Amino acid sequence: EYLQDFARFAYLTGWRKGEIASLTWADVDLHGKAIRLRPEFSKNAQGRVIAIEGYLDTIMARRIEARAVPASEMTTLSEFVFHHRGKRIGDFRKGWFTAFDRARVPYRHFHDLRRSAVRNMIRAGVPQVVAMSISGHKTTSIFNRYNIVSLEDQREAHAKVEEHLNAQRERVAQP
Repeated sequence: EYLQDFARFAYLTGWRKGEIASLTWADVDLHGKAIRLRPEFSKNAQGRVIAIEGYLDTIMARRIEARAVPASEMTTLSEFVFHHRGKRIGDFRKGWFTAFDRARVPYRHFHDLRRSAVRNMIRAGVPQVVAMSISGHKTTSIFNRYNIVSLEDQREAHAKVEEHLNAQRERVAQP
């Protein structure tokens, strides 16, 4: 379950694996509904804050429930938001491969979730500057490398242009 929430968080935010793994409960403001990434855990050494809304709120609620870790005769609380038996998540390649095998779906790299998050935000109409503030992209050129245009995007573009041209023809044809 910890790996599912970890991957879902990446899918929604576009954060890097190390950034997500670094999150501690000290970085989470449940009352202000925000998560802070400290600069020392960001690839570009710039911290950022994201709002906890929608499905992120659901993930955080599950992580709160998963915070308690049974230990011999007592229960302890993990300092990490995403953890495995109370410890910071490290290398999870074996579990990642196993998840794809069990789901019988084609293998994807964890980093593909970053690309998906960027594409989803842009396709949903999120302004680029806001999407970049969530994913942590510093430059537009790098951000655009993740915002890959697909054939479906092109088909939608052609349909929109055709709709526009038809509307233009109708306006011209009306006396």
